[in-house]
Amino acid sequence: MTSSEARERVVLTGPERAELQRRTLRALATGQIVGAAALASAVTVGAFVVQDILGQDTPWAGAATATVTTGTALMAQVLSRRMQRLGRRPGLVLGYRLAAVGGAIAVVGVETQMLAVFLVGLFLFGNGQAANLLARYAATDLAEPAERSRAMSSIVFASTFGAVAGPLLVGPAEHAGEAWLGVERYSGPWLCSAVFFVLASTITTIRLRPDPLVAAGGVAAAGIDRRPPALGATFRAVADHAGARLAVTAMVVSQVTMVAVMAMTPVHLKLHGHEGVSQYVVSLHIAGMFAFSPLVGRYSDRRGRRSAIAVGAVLLVVAGSTAALSGDVEQLLFPSLWLLGIGWNFGLIGGSSLLVESVPAAQRVAVQGSADLAMSLCGGIAGFASGFVRRAVGYHVLATLATVAAGALLVAAFIAHLRSRSLVGDVAPVPAAD
Repeated sequence: MTSSEARERVVLTGPERAELQRRTLRALATGQIVGAAALASAVTVGAFVVQDILGQDTPWAGAATATVTTGTALMAQVLSRRMQRLGRRPGLVLGYRLAAVGGAIAVVGVETQMLAVFLVGLFLFGNGQAANLLARYAATDLAEPAERSRAMSSIVFASTFGAVAGPLLVGPAEHAGEAWLGVERYSGPWLCSAVFFVLASTITTIRLRPDPLVAAGGVAAAGIDRRPPALGATFRAVADHAGARLAVTAMVVSQVTMVAVMAMTPVHLKLHGHEGVSQYVVSLHIAGMFAFSPLVGRYSDRRGRRSAIAVGAVLLVVAGSTAALSGDVEQLLFPSLWLLGIGWNFGLIGGSSLLVESVPAAQRVAVQGSADLAMSLCGGIAGFASGFVRRAVGYHVLATLATVAAGALLVAAFIAHLRSRSLVGDVAPVPAAD
């Protein structure tokens, strides 16, 4: 055990654990606000950069979102494995720092009009999203079992302030970059994001002490094999538990549905002459993703994880249907994208909480990383394919396909809910105690 771990690994009484949990949530929330602002301000213009380089009607517009989410997927696994060996703080700090580097590289891509360089930057930029997503699990390390969803939702809720403000910073960042630094129009948001991620890294380094995972005993002591299990072993752990299978399915379908529709909505609006409202639609969508998290977390704790997943699926069906019927009436996309965000929130919090409670404690951190890998990778594929689907058969067909996927999740959640009605707390006993 290192001297740093020895200082952080302490035996906590009940009141001490509760106080440390409150401090941990405050530190995570602060970093989450800054990280969410960084992500939202830059990703909003990602598709526009690709269009500037390849042409306005290119089917590759979804490559920006796809690259970010692919980077999120692959780096979620890397960061979670680092967390299992060293604790939450080293993983989060590394993610934020790599995201800052990615933002700087993206600026080079915009300035040189080199798509390959821009996409490399976006891949590294995905580390910021991976870190923000993994922070929700850090909120549960010291939480009582009956309060895990609420702890997780408080961190997701903190993202609201940064995520809603982020798209609204696009205009000022573009102006500041052009007027003050003499860079291209879309370089400003990426520079702004890089600075925000440096700030998030600094906040996490200073304030997330002691490390919640180390304090909870989730990091192996010296002399014990600290290597995380192989990727295949973590997916087998998911396959062995019905609750874990539903949890990962909910996270994947929610992400795929949300990314596919969201990625092409700004492009759809721009092609119909409504580019000026795209940032407001995205901002409302992001508000839906995060603002109702406390209510979603409370619902999940009280009514059960499977019930929360079912509610999310219903909202995703309604959102996809509304988007499919919107045509060129941009007003319909405001409620559609708002409900899309809320549905994603239910799927994420319900699925993530169910995952935490469905696998043994010794496998939990590694499984969390693998679940986020699957969720983000599938979201990346959806984002990449969405541009081709939109160009080939239209935005309305893309939204319809997302609706079908959400409908399938609703059926799976309903069946699982019926099967679990006799289980106390909506969750089967975990094979290993915390």
